[in-house]
Amino acid sequence: MKYMCLAYEEENYLNALSKGEWDALRVETLTYLEELQKNGYLIAAEPLQSVRTATTVRVRGGKASITDGPFAETKETLGGFFLINARDLNEAIQVASRWPSARFGSIEVRPVDDGLREDRRYA
Repeated sequence: MKYMCLAYEEENYLNALSKGEWDALRVETLTYLEELQKNGYLIAAEPLQSVRTATTVRVRGGKASITDGPFAETKETLGGFFLINARDLNEAIQVASRWPSARFGSIEVRPVDDGLREDRRYA
């Protein structure tokens, strides 16, 4: 089964890391990605640019409303994602718990649906 793992991070925390701390975290993350790929878990993974580059689009009454930045005001913002194959939720959680930035942020783990349902969006 596929699971989307969303990595939430605090930009200020990451930006405050020394060059050495950032290099160590980056190497640890890239090494873990290689391990996930080698073991057949990894489907895709990408970092996102700063939340300051985000644009939120909402359509109400047929009119688009565009706002700079994220819709929600939170300390932790979506920093990237990794899409994995796992036997079940427990295995997906184990994989997500080893993601390096989970130590100071959070990883949201969600099963991926096989397609858009005909009866309703969410079961």
